[in-house]
Amino acid sequence: MTAVRQARSVPVTRFRILVVDDFAPWRHSVRSMLQGHLELELVGEVADGLEAVQKAEELHPDLILLDIGLPQLNGIEAARQIRQSAPDTAILFLTMNSDADLVRAALDTSAKGYVLKADAGSELWPAIEAVLQGKHYVSMGLN
Repeated sequence: MTAVRQARSVPVTRFRILVVDDFAPWRHSVRSMLQGHLELELVGEVADGLEAVQKAEELHPDLILLDIGLPQLNGIEAARQIRQSAPDTAILFLTMNSDADLVRAALDTSAKGYVLKADAGSELWPAIEAVLQGKHYVSMGLN
């Protein structure tokens, strides 16, 4: 008689992510980039800053991937408001804008990171890992 061992299930910590971008094809691309990471759970996608604030307050995600150029409320102002209503939520800006003053303004909102969309293919996952560990991350293209 052979003994059958049952595999112990190891709990996997899942991090809840909200994606905020007004360009639907880009949100789809981000969703595709995140798909293979089982520790990530996409809890929502929104297309404007005002809705981002509302969803952050409602869902309390662990991380928000946030664009700057958004309708209704730009990403920087949305980040400031999110900081008030969901202070434990980490914010990682994911945007096309590389202007140094804008990067500084974005990071002044207490955001943990800033990734250029052009670098997302190689830098999004390392940035997410860093931010979820409480570290800061800025795209190499901005150094």
